[in-house]
Amino acid sequence: MLHTKDGGKSWLRVPVSPKLPGEPILITALGPDSAEMTTSSGAVYITTNGGRNWKAQVKETIDSTLNRTISSGVSGASYFTGSIIGVIRDFNGKYLAISSRGNFFLTWQPGQEFWIPRARETSRRIQSMGFIQGDSSKGIWMSTRGGGLGFTESQTDFDSVNGFEFISSPIKTGGYGILDVAFKNDQELWVACGGGILYKSLNRGKTWEKEQDTEKITGNFYKIKFFGPDSGFVLGSNGVLLKYVS
Repeated sequence: MLHTKDGGKSWLRVPVSPKLPGEPILITALGPDSAEMTTSSGAVYITTNGGRNWKAQVKETIDSTLNRTISSGVSGASYFTGSIIGVIRDFNGKYLAISSRGNFFLTWQPGQEFWIPRARETSRRIQSMGFIQGDSSKGIWMSTRGGGLGFTESQTDFDSVNGFEFISSPIKTGGYGILDVAFKNDQELWVACGGGILYKSLNRGKTWEKEQDTEKITGNFYKIKFFGPDSGFVLGSNGVLLKYVS
């Protein structure tokens, strides 16, 4: 792990204990010398002194929680082994994580001692998930294998153990998996798919239009990010980087 205080001109190595449960997969800067780190085992740590010391925010790893509770009602969780993928953090410190097999997902928010496993409401395995506009209060999106996509209609309750209801969106990707969803504003959103395909919707997912200009690009699109109404980028395989032009 590396840390810079001068905009990337120089970097300092931050030592990470070999006894750390899992591998670091996400780190979020919270302020000067402050950061939050998440590992592939679901451990969450906070540092306030530039990484010299880390304080655990979760009492036990995800596999320990699942094996202890037997994960009643969560298909695939009772025999969970391995790690989590697709860890996402919202602006307020709430997390989503997908099991490596995609058969269920988990949530955590500050103050909770353990991750809460949640069953998916479809027979298709989970491909990817995220917060709408990076804010859990605006809802969550979920994509499933084969190009399925759904959104929650209202704010989700991270304290409840009940499942989240996702409303399906009528997108037709031809079987290509949806790897990322990004909201440009409350109504306009973009979807990145395998096969170098982008879709956009101008009515919050009620109808979709395929972006024709990207069809000749070979590879997959992994990530879409907007930085305001006129600035956005798409990251793809083989070093592909696209810039949004309004």
